[in-house]
Formats: sequence, C-alpha cells, structure tokens
Amino acid sequence: MKMINKLERKFGRYAIKNLSLYLILGYVIGYLLLMFAPQVLSKLILVPAFVMQGEVWRLLTWVITPPELSVSIFTIIMLFFYYSIGNLLERSIGTFLYNLYIFGGMFLTMAGTMIAYILCQYVFHIPMSWDSHIYIVSSYYICLSLFLAVAVCYPDMQVLYAMIIPVKMKWLSVLYLVFIGYYFMNANLMGRVNIVMSLLNFVIFYFSTKDFRRLSPKQIKRRRNYAKQVRVNNSENVTHKCYVCGITDKEAPDMQFRYCSRCTGNKEYCQDHLFTHEHK
Repeated sequence: MKMINKLERKFGRYAIKNLSLYLILGYVIGYLLLMFAPQVLSKLILVPAFVMQGEVWRLLTWVITPPELSVSIFTIIMLFFYYSIGNLLERSIGTFLYNLYIFGGMFLTMAGTMIAYILCQYVFHIPMSWDSHIYIVSSYYICLSLFLAVAVCYPDMQVLYAMIIPVKMKWLSVLYLVFIGYYFMNANLMGRVNIVMSLLNFVIFYFSTKDFRRLSPKQIKRRRNYAKQVRVNNSENVTHKCYVCGITDKEAPDMQFRYCSRCTGNKEYCQDHLFTHEHK
C-alpha cells in the first residue's frame, strides 16, 4: 500500500476521471465497427500471431473489442450496469486506484495472452491456429471482475439482478464465480488465460490495497468519507461533531468530545452520548 500511495501522490493528477464512461464509449465504437466496418475491427483486435508479425498497434487497440459479437437489449442493460458499478467503485476507492485496477487488468490480459502464445508456439511447439485466430480477446472478464471489487466494498448492498430480483452483492459475487468456473471449463486456452488474468488482477488489487489486513478497500472508502467530512467541518470552522446529536464545538465550546474505540470508522461523540450511544 505504501508503494501505491507514493504512485498516487506522483501520478494521481493524471488519473482519468469517469473512466467507466470511456470504457463504454470504446465498446460502442467497437460495436459500430462490428456492424458497419468489420474489416477495420479485424485490424484492431488482439491476435498474437499478427502482433509477432509486426502489427504492434493491436496491443493497445484491442481494448475497444466488444464483449459480445452481437447487440441485444441484454447487451445494452449490461453496459449500463457495468457503467453504474464502475462509477460506484471509483467513488469508493478513488479515481487513481480505479484507474490502476482497470488498466492493470488490461495489461495482465494483454501480457498473459502474448506470453501464452509465445510459450505454446515457440517453446512447446503446440499448434495455436484455433486459439490465436478464433478466440476474440476483450476486457469482458475485467468488467465482470468489478462484481468482486464492489462486493468487497459493499457486501450487503442490494442490486436488481435481471432488473427484477433483489440480490446482495456478496451473493452475486458467488454467482459470478460459478459462472466463471463454467466459462473456464468450457473455454479454449486463450479464454482460460483471459479468465485467470482477470482474477489475478483482482487478487493483486485486493492484497495490495489491503496491506496485510491493515487497510482493505472497504476501509479505504471509510477513510475517504471521513476525510471528506473533515474538510466539510473545517470549512465550517468545526473541529468536533457528535455522531448522535450533531452538536459541534462551535455550538458548545465547553462540551467534551471523544472518539469511541468500539465503533467502526471515526465516530466522535459528545460527553452526553459517549457512554450511552449504540455501538455501530
């Protein structure tokens, strides 16, 4: 986490705000090319064999590859859902960490695909004609892994699955893992590489921000909310504020305020509620 903090202080100003919108716009461009100029899209997707022949631009342009090779109402709903949970995650962990999560997943997917192809083609001499030309590499599994990241921050948050059924995020993440397991069993080599890289990205993100159980993504959200509240209080010249009654040291200069060690987060109480409040 210390290294990530250093990176954020140094490069945080370059982080792309509302990155989910640009991801969705990239998919829209990909779908438009798929419908009206498929020959152009074929020059942009990630095909390791063609990259090895010098078409290195594919290492970047593949990110607009549509998650599915057809457009339906379900596709539109899922894109809106990806946008909403992506924005939620960005607000929770911050723009820089969200950028790091998305771009880290893209890099691992690209690197894993190329390494798998090179090993099979040039080291183990395994024929790759089917996997390298038929399987379409996309950021589909990276977007799906957002379920896990959001479930870490909001395990009890309810969403409407299929726009009808209310499901908590922690159970939706379990359903996601079941689907991923099914996809893995039925995918070819490149498909399995994509799945493994997306899960590896989540694992790296989780443990690098968790800092060995000291600072989890959920705690990052809590600290950011506390910092925001402190800024609001400072703008009002308020140093202390009771979590129960809302009284401040500005309103009652002689009032004593203390933090409760048994409550989660940084909840502060006045002397009237320090020993009588309900621990949360």
